[in-house]
Amino acid sequence: MRDFHLPGRSPVLATSGMCATSHPLAAQTAIEILKSGGNAMDAAIGGAVLLGICEPQMTGIGGDCFVLWSGPDGQIKSMNGSGRAPAALNAADLRSRGDKVVPPYSADAVTIPGAIDAFCTLSDTVGTLGLDAVLAPAIHYAETGVPVAPRVAFDWAKDTTILQGAARTHYSINGKIPAVGQVFAAPGQAEVLRRIAKHGRDAFYTGEVADDMLAALRVLGGKHTTQDFADHTSTPTTPISTAYKGVDVVEHPPNGQGATGNLMLNILAQFDIEGMDPWGSQRAHIEAEAAKLAYDARNRFLADADYTKRLDHMLAPETASKLAALIDPQRAMAAAAPISEQVHKDTIYITVVDRDGMAVSLIYSIFHGFGSGIASDKFGILLQNRGAGFTLEEGHPNELKGGKRPMHTIIPGMLARNGKPYMPFGVMGGAYQPNGHARFVSNLVDFNLDPQTAIDAPRAFSDQGDMKVERGYPDTVRAELSDLGHKVSIPDTAIGGAQAILMRDDGVLEGASDPRKDGCALGY
Repeated sequence: MRDFHLPGRSPVLATSGMCATSHPLAAQTAIEILKSGGNAMDAAIGGAVLLGICEPQMTGIGGDCFVLWSGPDGQIKSMNGSGRAPAALNAADLRSRGDKVVPPYSADAVTIPGAIDAFCTLSDTVGTLGLDAVLAPAIHYAETGVPVAPRVAFDWAKDTTILQGAARTHYSINGKIPAVGQVFAAPGQAEVLRRIAKHGRDAFYTGEVADDMLAALRVLGGKHTTQDFADHTSTPTTPISTAYKGVDVVEHPPNGQGATGNLMLNILAQFDIEGMDPWGSQRAHIEAEAAKLAYDARNRFLADADYTKRLDHMLAPETASKLAALIDPQRAMAAAAPISEQVHKDTIYITVVDRDGMAVSLIYSIFHGFGSGIASDKFGILLQNRGAGFTLEEGHPNELKGGKRPMHTIIPGMLARNGKPYMPFGVMGGAYQPNGHARFVSNLVDFNLDPQTAIDAPRAFSDQGDMKVERGYPDTVRAELSDLGHKVSIPDTAIGGAQAILMRDDGVLEGASDPRKDGCALGY
C-alpha cells in the first residue's frame, strides 16, 4: 500500500467494467459504452477514436493501430491495423536522389492509414453495438470541442513546428498554439466519422474522403493512388509470447516490435534482477545493456511479417543466453546501430475489460508528434509518417518497398498465467516501448509491485547512446551510471506512459494509469 502522506495514485477497483487510458474523456466514454450494453471491443474503439480529438498530436484517423484481445474462453487474438507503402514507391527511388533515410515530414513517409479499417472490421466481427453507437461520442466531441489538457498542451507546443500547409490551420486555434483549457474542435473529422458510422470503411478509403487525403499527398509529390487506399485491409495475426518466471508475456508479432520486449525479458532472465536494488544503478545498467542487445536484434531482423525470416532465432532461449554473456556488469557497451527510425515519443494506448471477461489491449498512433505534419485540406485528416520506420539499406528486411508494411514501434501487451489472460497492458513512448514492457513486467514479477506502483516507478532508457534517467532517480544513481560509462542525461519529457488492468481471481478489476499523462483508470 502506498504512503498516503506522499503524492500518488491509488489503484481503481471495480467489478463490472474498467478502462485505463491517457485522457479522462476517453476513459469516461469507454465506461459509458460498457454501461449502454457494448462489450470491451466497442468501448476500446470508441475511446480510441475519441483520443484522436483529445490528443491529436499523438494519434488520429490518419494513423495505424494494433490490437490484442481475449474472450471468456481465454484465447488471445490479434489484429494488425497498420498500413502499407504506396505500390509505386521504392527505396531505390529515394536512394537515387541522394536520400539516406526516408524524409520524415514528406509525402514519401506517409503510409496508408490502417486504423479505420481495423476498427470497422473489429466492430463488425467482435463488437456488439455497431459503428454508429461506438463513434457517436467522438463525433460529438469533434464537433463541439475538447478543452486541451496539460500534458497535451505541453506536447503540442513542442511538436507544432512540423505542421505544414492546411495542418497549420486545422491544428491551431486562431492561428496560435492552444493553451491549457482552450477548446479544440475538429468539425471536418466529425463529418468523416459520421460517414464511416453510416457507410463503414469505404467512406474513408474511397470517394471524397480518400480524394481529400490523396490531393494533399499528390501536391507534395506522393505516389499514392486511389487503388492504394481502396485496397487496404487489416490482417488477423497470431500473437507471440515468452515466459518470464512463470508469467507469459504476450505480444503482437511483426511488423510490430513486440519481439524486442520478449527478447529483452529473456536476456534479463539470465540475471538475478530480483536481488538488486529496484531503483539502483546496477539494475538500470543491466537493463540498459539488455536493451542495447535486444534493439540491435530488432534493427537487424524485424520488418513486414512477409520479410521477417529470423523471428524464431530472435526468441530462442539460446539466443538470449548468448547475448546475456556479452553484458559486462561493470562497463557500458556501445549503443545499437541505428535504423532509419526517427526519434519520437507519440502514441496512445487504451485497455478495457468488460463484465464478461473480454479484455482489449489497443494501441493507436500517427508516429511522430503530429505525424508527417501533412493534413488533408477539407477534412483536416492528419496523416501518419510511419514510412519513416523503413530503412533505405538495400537488401535489408525492412527496406522500403511498395505495398510493404514498415517495422512498427507501437505494441500492445497482455499477461497470462497457466494459459489464462489476467492483465492487458501497454507502455507508450515510441522506441521505449519494448524496454517499457520489460521494466513493467520486471517490476511486477521481480519486485512484487502492484500495477499502479509498477507504473509510477522511475524509468531509465538507453536511447541511441543517451542514457536518459528520469528525475525520480537520485543523483547518486546518475553518477554511478556515468562511472560505468553511460552518457547520462535527464530527459525534458518523462519517459513514456503506461496503462494496465489487473483481472483479479476474486473478480475485482484493478486499474492503473500513468501520472506522466493526463489520463486515468475508471470503472463501474
